[in-house]
Amino acid sequence: MSTRPRITFDERGWCNACQWAEEKRTLNWSLRQSELEQILDSHRSSDGAFDCIVPVSGGKDGSYVSYQLKHNYGMHPLAITVTPSLSLSIGNQNIKNFIASGFDHMQVSCAEDDQQKLNKQGFIHKGFPYFGWLVAIETVPILMATRLNISLIFYGEEGEVEYGGSSVQKNKPFHDLEFIKNVYLEGGHDSVLKESNLKSEALSLFKFPKASKNDLKISHWSYFENWDPYRNYLVAKEHCGLIEASTTNSGTFTNFAQNDQGLYSLHAYMMYLKFGFGRATQDAGIEIRRGAMTREQAINLVKLYDGIYPEELIDSYLDYYQMTLSEFESVIDRWANTSLFKKQDGRWKPTFTVK
Repeated sequence: MSTRPRITFDERGWCNACQWAEEKRTLNWSLRQSELEQILDSHRSSDGAFDCIVPVSGGKDGSYVSYQLKHNYGMHPLAITVTPSLSLSIGNQNIKNFIASGFDHMQVSCAEDDQQKLNKQGFIHKGFPYFGWLVAIETVPILMATRLNISLIFYGEEGEVEYGGSSVQKNKPFHDLEFIKNVYLEGGHDSVLKESNLKSEALSLFKFPKASKNDLKISHWSYFENWDPYRNYLVAKEHCGLIEASTTNSGTFTNFAQNDQGLYSLHAYMMYLKFGFGRATQDAGIEIRRGAMTREQAINLVKLYDGIYPEELIDSYLDYYQMTLSEFESVIDRWANTSLFKKQDGRWKPTFTVK
């Protein structure tokens, strides 16, 4: 939708995510493959030491990238997980299965009280229910890379390019800390840390290093290879022990992604209220762009699933944030886009029609 931050459209009315999907069909991927091989060769360890870091959640994308690096490129990746709040049993099992499939792994757990305070402040001031954890999955891999003398980090996809947003990184293999702060963290890193009133030592894992390695390279695998989340799922399922949820995930028609934490359902709901599209719209857009679904099918699924209030998890959210129901709903009300929604019978209802 046109409400997505940083999205642009061409004269045909195509958003930049669809433009990129079109461009990828004729892109010379062999050139980027060669570029990848040169980068890996320049970082490859000769003594068996870790030569790159892959942030993982136990899900399909981090598992796929780790598998490719280890088995197809002969690298020695260190997989790093930042423990989420309200972790789900299926996510915990997927991490165990991933490790058991043959990967070296480090799990970093921020002090739960500190992460809770940052998540709560992010929820209140940014409409981001897991903002503290979102910060940590950016800062912790960089901190660990600096301390372990590793100079290469691979995330999965560059979401701005793949899903509609800033196109700045479309032809760049690496990004810097300013891009992370301004785009991925939406300029809220410093303000949320300040609002938390936590002492400096409590924020150690949530701060970017003052001086990281000058040669540290932070990249996304999607720059080098035509990104396909469903292919990633199949590879992770076959080779890394990935298991799916027994039912569809809250707010969408899929069951094999974002299964690591309960706060993601609230994140997707907040996204829906702020911008008018939720998890089902995101998933349907991916399926359309990869040619697996028609637009008509997608519209039907969006109407069925998008914007579902995560009723089954509300008690968990109230307990986690230490809020009353009225306090919790007042935050939701603050972030609801009143040009797109109207509150009826205690719930925000869309005033628009997807067609």
